[in-house]
Amino acid sequence: MRFVDEFREAELGRTLAREILAAVEPGRHYKLMEVCGGHTHSIYKYGINDLLPENVELVHGPGCPVCVIPMGRVDDAIAIAHEDGVVFTCFGDMMRVPGSNGTLQEAKAAGADVRMVYSPLDALRIAKQHPEREVVFFAIGFETTAPSTALTLRRARAEGVENFSVFCNHVNIVPPLRALMDSPDLRLDGFLGPGHVSTVVGARPLEFIPAQYGKPVVVSGFEPVDILQSVLMLLRQLAEGRCEVENQYTRVVPYEGNLRALEVMAEVFELRPHFEWRGLGFISHSGLKLSAAYAEHDAELRHHVPGVRVADPKACQCGEVLKGVIKPYECKVFGSACTPERPIGTCMVSSEGACAAYYNYGRFAREREVV
Repeated sequence: MRFVDEFREAELGRTLAREILAAVEPGRHYKLMEVCGGHTHSIYKYGINDLLPENVELVHGPGCPVCVIPMGRVDDAIAIAHEDGVVFTCFGDMMRVPGSNGTLQEAKAAGADVRMVYSPLDALRIAKQHPEREVVFFAIGFETTAPSTALTLRRARAEGVENFSVFCNHVNIVPPLRALMDSPDLRLDGFLGPGHVSTVVGARPLEFIPAQYGKPVVVSGFEPVDILQSVLMLLRQLAEGRCEVENQYTRVVPYEGNLRALEVMAEVFELRPHFEWRGLGFISHSGLKLSAAYAEHDAELRHHVPGVRVADPKACQCGEVLKGVIKPYECKVFGSACTPERPIGTCMVSSEGACAAYYNYGRFAREREVV
């Protein structure tokens, strides 16, 4: 197939759904985790759940880059933004992520110079246009977005842009997956592997899941046919007693990853000893910071960062949602106190957040079920 509409072809989807039904074992309940928030949105946008048998359950994982940022790091960002002479730049989703004392959007309303950008190169351009100001870029995301930050830092150093720095919050996908697998309150049968992350790191880093935990993995694309085919591949592995990493997303994901991107990341970043995740706590070697070679562009060294750990609001259950322990509609404040317009937790903010997916695509269907 070559065109996107072919990956959304209804009859092909129904054919895959019939094959999935034929592959399931009667009386057995299957619990499969889609790691990436992009998968969650596709599942609910296209009604994929309605095509699956009742005994095949999809749950969400910690693959939303905005959702995992803890409140303390948002407070740190707001503190930097309020410093004199600072232009603080970030992606649009991060503008509305709540800290303990508001959001970056509210800091902007209070007078801080906070600007939305579409890439770190936009932030670098602002720094070159305003050499008298300190421009900080709020870098977030898994290995998917880390190469763009790394290449921007390379360019900043090559061009001698001294007023540009990065507040680094990039994270790695493997440590939280390992933490999930070690969790006693979660039983999973297999994983839909993260397609976007795997374009950079490849499928090889996921091999620890079948090797150490005996669970199959299929790296999946994001269109409806991709996801249905990946579910079928997982069910076939389980039926045949196989346990391996398969790559459904071969048109985009090389098994070994993007070696050039990995090389640039290794030059610019190094692992933090530990990093805090919203709802998941501190996970060892799960975050990135700027390497010593790029320390002059590290916003945490240039600016005062409070670095205070802030507990999540008691009403918010983002942690349980990110771990797949509960569905978003099982959170007490979902759709009432917590909505996309007035979010309490990050899962309702991000375009990849599970709560936002349920609210935008699934809440009315859920209400019908309850009635």
